[in-house]
Amino acid sequence: MQVNELITKQDHTPVLLAEALEMLQPQDNKVYIDATFGAGGYTKAILNKANCTVIAIDCDSNAQKYAEAIGEKFRNKFHFVNDNFINIDEILKNLNINSVDGIVFDLGVSSMQLDNKERGFSFSGNGPLDMRMDNRLTTTAEKLVNELYEKELADLIYNYGGERKSRSIAKNIVQFRQRERILTTAKLVEAMNPNARSYQDNIHFATRTFQALRIMVNNELETLKLTLRKLPQLLGPQATMAIVTFHSLEDKIVKDFFKEISQDSSGNLFERINKKVVTPNYQEIRKNPRARSAKLRGVRRVL
Repeated sequence: MQVNELITKQDHTPVLLAEALEMLQPQDNKVYIDATFGAGGYTKAILNKANCTVIAIDCDSNAQKYAEAIGEKFRNKFHFVNDNFINIDEILKNLNINSVDGIVFDLGVSSMQLDNKERGFSFSGNGPLDMRMDNRLTTTAEKLVNELYEKELADLIYNYGGERKSRSIAKNIVQFRQRERILTTAKLVEAMNPNARSYQDNIHFATRTFQALRIMVNNELETLKLTLRKLPQLLGPQATMAIVTFHSLEDKIVKDFFKEISQDSSGNLFERINKKVVTPNYQEIRKNPRARSAKLRGVRRVL
């Protein structure tokens, strides 16, 4: 299958794209980072907006296929690095770049990951219980589900998923795995027991548990916290940061960090671009239901 065919078949719709571009304001001869490249939606929009350079980062090796197509068109204006964005400082150092003019993050799971049942991110299909965004990681969801103690599993589901029935779900999983090892997403859903429903009926009862496992497998929250701490010194004058989050845990991390640096007196002064969080409008949610929980926040360096 050719790269262009693959992109057509597994296209990913960037969330809050127009709003993020409005914050970044791409300009000629500037350098920007797309820290969560995916299929390259933000990268392509930035490169089409101005005669600039984009450094794209993604820990998922499958993103390389999409990077090749963009690289053919934009060549020396585009650089792709298959790495975790926590290494953003080292990535720039290796490229001999001291500062950039804007950074964008889309912290959601991409459509290509969700729709590929072999990745194990979704309960809508049946596949291996993996959930690794970076296949170089050693811990999988299968390992967590089958090897954590019941209390550890309940705490994980509650703390990272906000699931109020975490104890009963964990108990059901532990009882099920005593009969057989849980190897697939379908078996996990079966093990959870549909009777252990969430208190909210408008989402699937497995949603929060799958979210919790994915966050733990990829160490998402700690990685985000450590990465944010590195960003202020990488941004040049008037540079902007735009971050799209998809659940309350990561949104709180971003919100608190932006509040902190916008009140900083150490010389890295920033101002919040949007005092009120930006969310998708009705039209975007209707076209892309996965956008419904997205929130965009941005800051601009003023010194």
